[in-house]
Amino acid sequence: MPFVEALEAYKEEHFVPFHTPGHKIGVGAPATLKAWMDPALPYDLGVMYALDDLHEPEGSLKEAQDLAAQLYGADYTWFSINGTTALIETMIMGTVGAGDTIIIPREAHRSVMGGLILSGAKPVYLEGRFDERFGVPLGTTPSEVETVLNEHPEAKAIVLVNPNYYGIAIDLEAIVLLAHKKGVIVLVDEAHGAHLPFGKNLPKSALACGADLVAQSTHKLIGSLTQTSMLHGQDMLINERRITQVHQILQSTSPNYIFLASLDMARHQMATKGRELVTKAEMLAQELRRDLQNIPGINVPAAEDFNGLYDYDATKVLIDFYELGLTGVEAEKLLRKEGIEVELVQAYHVLVLITLGDTKD
Repeated sequence: MPFVEALEAYKEEHFVPFHTPGHKIGVGAPATLKAWMDPALPYDLGVMYALDDLHEPEGSLKEAQDLAAQLYGADYTWFSINGTTALIETMIMGTVGAGDTIIIPREAHRSVMGGLILSGAKPVYLEGRFDERFGVPLGTTPSEVETVLNEHPEAKAIVLVNPNYYGIAIDLEAIVLLAHKKGVIVLVDEAHGAHLPFGKNLPKSALACGADLVAQSTHKLIGSLTQTSMLHGQDMLINERRITQVHQILQSTSPNYIFLASLDMARHQMATKGRELVTKAEMLAQELRRDLQNIPGINVPAAEDFNGLYDYDATKVLIDFYELGLTGVEAEKLLRKEGIEVELVQAYHVLVLITLGDTKD
């Protein structure tokens, strides 16, 4: 863990801090903050040249990013302490500009709208598909993408969501081939897919499908701190320097070193134990699904229950209460009374996530 090791080594040098942050390695921190984070506060430092620079990394942080790129099969990786939101905006601003046409899905995250506003690009929307019974988006298809590409030969890039919030994946490999034949850059919001390369029965990752830029929320389904994410890039269609420059604009000039270190730690954890941990999560999710299906009135759809689904991440467990006459909001309130907090509430269902942090209990 090169960045973690550099941070620990710096702490052991015991420099007297006449620099930011104002709490001075925790000495002046509020009492409650000390109680919460005392061991971590000495690692909360201002930008130190001895600890590398997120905006132009040359040392331990660059090595950490390179190791992440190697693990995920990318040519380049950029760390983010402004979440995947900043990375999706980076992908868009780094590939299209004012007046350029970009193809986007209707179920896109709000960060895509932010990227459109900041870049000045002109959107063309994919209609996608929707499952009326369970009330979830099913994503686009290669045939729809081909039609839109033919109708808009001026398009420079396409944004795709894979997998979506519900774990539903599209035929990304076929879509990438169609886009690349026309020289269109493929940008993938893979916020919910940082664990995909490590599972046994999970959808294929966007990088493995040939996507050019892929934004992942490392904090969502694997082990880094909230607000930390990674952007991966590959192929000759992207301009690495332009992506870096946009990334610099959209990241804080005071990046939190603990956040950055957590990305290095999470990458190391996946490199050494990823397959074991994600496979365990898959097994727990399947067991949960089986047990829930035995409860009268509860429906937990599998891949075959959605119309025309291409692939599915079964660690996203949708629990449907339609037959009990409960809305998702009503079901969530009942679950909270039992001390259970869910990820998402919609229509007649709630969504729960099974990750490497879950246990049998």
